[in-house]
Amino acid sequence: MSPADSDGARAVVLDHLRDHVNRGHARIASLLGLPLEVRSAGALVYDEKDTPHLDCGGYGVFLLGHRHPDVVDAVAGQLGRHPLSTRALLDPNLASAAQLLSSVAPPGLPYAFFVNSGAESVELAMKLARANGCRRVIAAERGFHGKTLGALSATGNDRYRNGLEPLLPGVEFVPFGDADALKAVLGSDTTRACVLLEPVQAEGGVRMPPRGYLREVRELCTEFRALLVMDEIQSGLGRLGSWWGCDEEGVCPDVLTTGKVLSGGVVPVAATLASAEVYEVLNQDPLLHSSTYGGNPLATVAAATTIKVLQRDRIVERAGELGGRLLPQVTGALAAAGPDIIREVRGRGLLLGIEFASEALAGLFLTHMFRERVLTSYTLNASRVIRLTPPAILEPDHIDWLLGSLERSAAALADG
Repeated sequence: MSPADSDGARAVVLDHLRDHVNRGHARIASLLGLPLEVRSAGALVYDEKDTPHLDCGGYGVFLLGHRHPDVVDAVAGQLGRHPLSTRALLDPNLASAAQLLSSVAPPGLPYAFFVNSGAESVELAMKLARANGCRRVIAAERGFHGKTLGALSATGNDRYRNGLEPLLPGVEFVPFGDADALKAVLGSDTTRACVLLEPVQAEGGVRMPPRGYLREVRELCTEFRALLVMDEIQSGLGRLGSWWGCDEEGVCPDVLTTGKVLSGGVVPVAATLASAEVYEVLNQDPLLHSSTYGGNPLATVAAATTIKVLQRDRIVERAGELGGRLLPQVTGALAAAGPDIIREVRGRGLLLGIEFASEALAGLFLTHMFRERVLTSYTLNASRVIRLTPPAILEPDHIDWLLGSLERSAAALADG
């Protein structure tokens, strides 16, 4: 595409975005000079001028990179055979994907219900809790579980809640990482509760709880007969260098939600896993919860193939090893900015957070990184934090590109 043609194509997209999608998004895209995404491969995304961008963002989806050949081939083959099911006959893809996902889940979660998005998986988790007698939901401050009304009720950020009340009743928030606060709330009411937590708060600013916290939470839930729901949509399936974030302390939840990595970066898919006891309400009445597109053949083939690739290529282990090397390297690359600009670099596996002294500095840094053609992620519940969620397939030249960009962007902030 010639420069003139690419500029014209971009102008048309901005017009359509402004007039038919979202004016605010169009305004920001125009101010930042954002190009078009037109193709991708591995760790790279290419714009309309065929310029490569290193993808270290993507909100945690692309642990396998873009267009992993195994996942693409599996989905393409399914597309040519039978892309959507009738729901009238048996779907072998759904059954196979559920068995595979359960086989890599924490022990005691034999059932999997596939949905289309992470928020949907949280909705089902909350619905299962309600069906099992839980009339209270206890969630964490700054936790993020989605923006549909049910999931939003448990998302700990008033910015997204204000003006939409009343949301679900009976939702209480406690500080993340504070087991004593959770115990106090659990003990304050005899009504059965559901405790909904992320093992690491990604959208909360890559916040990790104190060692032993998740184990204490599990013990408290058992003591007070509360159901423990682990939201592993962003942390699960290898992102943290372990299959699940709760594996770090050997915690087995009653319900677990997953998504993002499950897609293989090819087809949107998420799932809710549950213990036999919790899931029995759906076994007794299969129509209590349903989804026309949830668990469709394209999505379940993508999910099953992704799990096989994670196992075969030791992606989980690679994420842990690469993340262990990257954290000190990223910290060193940013050192020139000094503590008055960058407060902390933290992370686990391939979920890294850079906390700045202000929201403005975080925004400037994101812009500098974009000019370096490195894509990062804004953090919804902690706007002073920029996240890096790179794929586990980064090559040495990609790492050099990332570190050099970080160093130059930090220097630009230090120079004012």
